[in-house]
Amino acid sequence: MFKKILIANRGEIALRVIRTCREMGIKTVAVYSTADKDSLHVKFADEAVCIGKPASADSYLNVPHIMAAAEITNADAIHPGYGFLAENAKFSQICADHGIKFIGPTPEMINKMGDKITAKDTMIKAGVPVVPGGEGLLDSVDQAKSLAKEVGYPVILKATAGGGGKGMRVVWNEGEIEKAYSTAKQEAAASFKNDGIYMEKFVEEPRHIEIQVAGDQYGTVCHMSERDCSIQRRHQKLVEESPSPFMTPELRKKMGEAAIKAAAAINYESVGTIEFLVDKHRNFYFMEMNTRIQVEHCVTEEVINFDLIKEQIKIAAGEKISGKNYEPQMHAIECRINAEDPYNDFRPSPGKITVLHTPGGHGVRVDSHVYAGYVIPPYYDSMIGKLITIAQTREEAIDTMYRALSEYVIEGVKTTIPFHLQLMQNEDFRKGNFTTKFLETFKMK
Repeated sequence: MFKKILIANRGEIALRVIRTCREMGIKTVAVYSTADKDSLHVKFADEAVCIGKPASADSYLNVPHIMAAAEITNADAIHPGYGFLAENAKFSQICADHGIKFIGPTPEMINKMGDKITAKDTMIKAGVPVVPGGEGLLDSVDQAKSLAKEVGYPVILKATAGGGGKGMRVVWNEGEIEKAYSTAKQEAAASFKNDGIYMEKFVEEPRHIEIQVAGDQYGTVCHMSERDCSIQRRHQKLVEESPSPFMTPELRKKMGEAAIKAAAAINYESVGTIEFLVDKHRNFYFMEMNTRIQVEHCVTEEVINFDLIKEQIKIAAGEKISGKNYEPQMHAIECRINAEDPYNDFRPSPGKITVLHTPGGHGVRVDSHVYAGYVIPPYYDSMIGKLITIAQTREEAIDTMYRALSEYVIEGVKTTIPFHLQLMQNEDFRKGNFTTKFLETFKMK
């Protein structure tokens, strides 16, 4: 087992990794930018190293500084968390070249799933359902028009190196395709320095349902059931839950088997997530694989009573997994509490937290790195923390969430708490009647 792990991340996820490491008897090293010198992950780690100025490029994306911090503290492994360098194949390779274990998949595995065209081809060969569309990148508008006729409108143009909705355009008819093609390529080039785009059939009334998987270095892969991530705004998730209210035992079995096929196709090791689009007829299609721990991993942990960070570390250390597939035994819901103003188009609201009271009680979990007096910097994502409630039924989990949100007091900055309170009382949400488009018609009161 590792003696010392450096966490190449910040905030809530860094603190989450530190806690599991402490339970496992593993020393930890926090890295931080000058903007994060007062963050809890810095205070709770055994050692801490400043790696640069506030801008991500100067700190959390600065590979030489991170590797130097690992070497001077004699860390024998690096946990990347999520975001930043978590799915960076070059960083994974640099760790290997320096004899430091990257707690995650190999560079080859990251590359196979990092490019969406390559990933789609891999899934087709593995027998995993994919959304109908072209086999490669589009070369011209004329090719896009021809393929769209073949696939059938509506279609969606996507950046091959994309994420977060960048370089993505839905096209409803031929009259829209020329402009959509041009703007998608321009946005992809600006966002990812790669203007490659491809086309798929646009799945109407979709659910976003993902399957948690784990694989070890010996070829064993298992799944840990699903999470429903359909409540999202501009492709950014706001609420996640498990089990999905749309799920059936038959669908869970099929999606679980498909997820195992997907991970096994690249001999995946570590924990990861296979993301699917599910249409109103419960047909499901592979979207992408996240080769890292995810923000919403807490939901899965609570419904199967399992520490995914611990499993990730054990796999990286060469231990075998059980190979057991898991099904949810409870119901859990996670609300992302962000420093954003839901009454002003979710505009970021950095600043100093003057008053903080976190909820508690039976069935409540809070993962957060903030405290009264903490200053939320403007340089990174706006997440304050994650509020998770756990109960025997979905209805009880929603009721507990509403109660917990009502207790959550954060002053000094705007937060998404008012949005979540209204969502928990929404009749359609409570009935499970929603798709990824739900928030397009949801209005704050």
